[in-house]
Amino acid sequence: MSVITSSAYSRKLQAMGISRSVAENQTLLEAVEEIRELKQQKRAVILSHYYMSAELQVNHADGGVADFVGDSLGLSVAATKIEADAVVFCGVKFMAETAKVLNPSRKVLLPSMLAGCSLAESITAEDVRLLKKKYPGVPVVAYINTYAETKAEADVCCTSRNALAIAKALPGDQLIFLPDQFMGKNLQVRVKAETGKDMILWEGSCEVHEQFSPSKIMGLQMMYPEAELLVHWEVPDETVASTLSRSGGVLGSTTDIINYVAESRAKQFILGSECDLGATLRGMYPHKEFIVPCIRCPHMKQIDIFRTRDALRALGTAQEELYRIDLSESVMQGAYLPIKRMLEFA
Repeated sequence: MSVITSSAYSRKLQAMGISRSVAENQTLLEAVEEIRELKQQKRAVILSHYYMSAELQVNHADGGVADFVGDSLGLSVAATKIEADAVVFCGVKFMAETAKVLNPSRKVLLPSMLAGCSLAESITAEDVRLLKKKYPGVPVVAYINTYAETKAEADVCCTSRNALAIAKALPGDQLIFLPDQFMGKNLQVRVKAETGKDMILWEGSCEVHEQFSPSKIMGLQMMYPEAELLVHWEVPDETVASTLSRSGGVLGSTTDIINYVAESRAKQFILGSECDLGATLRGMYPHKEFIVPCIRCPHMKQIDIFRTRDALRALGTAQEELYRIDLSESVMQGAYLPIKRMLEFA
């Protein structure tokens, strides 16, 4: 095991607020070292989302396993540039599907097929077809948190980072936005004010972000009156309306939140998003304090460092099919154009 690499990795985890026993740390470091070797042997790269556990967010250059860490849009862009033979996607299933659609000649592995998404599972392709019959000619915007079959029925996809720009740019005085009702309501305030358009919404929600109630955030604001608020688009509109005006802060995507902290003079922040984004922020801004009501995505947490190692071990063997993302040619062709249009707003 490389002492230099393991030291850098341990220091990075400590900066992100992660501490472990000596025994746990040794087991972790052995898995990290094996993953780094397997990536090289099997010509594979790892893409990792900001909501993954901190152990999977440390970049290769810092002694970790991730070749790229980002939000949904950043990971989608990264997927178009992959030259390795295989991708191990540390995120959830719809993200791995998007990587497959964007780079179909590469193998894409998901370390656990149980890594789903409450938003993606709230709507099907047939639901979208029925919506289009009910509202003929109205553009359909599908949030990235949908499965490939659903994306294939949309006109354009979006992430939380470019949803506002896409909604404003579409023609007409109406659009269908799916599947997150809270993100839709938060967007509608700005879209209506700036373009006059109405948004037809689907009643899906993120089981993490919907838990940020007004009372939860207000209680923290009373305890930390100097803190600014960092709140994701998927948080209920009622919470946003009642809390954001009480202190400085931002309503936006994961990247908007990260960028806001970089530019703010505040020293203390309340985070209204997934728990492990707190680890990301602590690692990036060690001199600032983050108050994190720790709500974890159970789907993201299906993937850990050991399942990632197991997926890499399986790559190129008969066990590979347990992890491999396979989509029909028709679904990949149908989903490609809406995703490509999304990337034009990257």
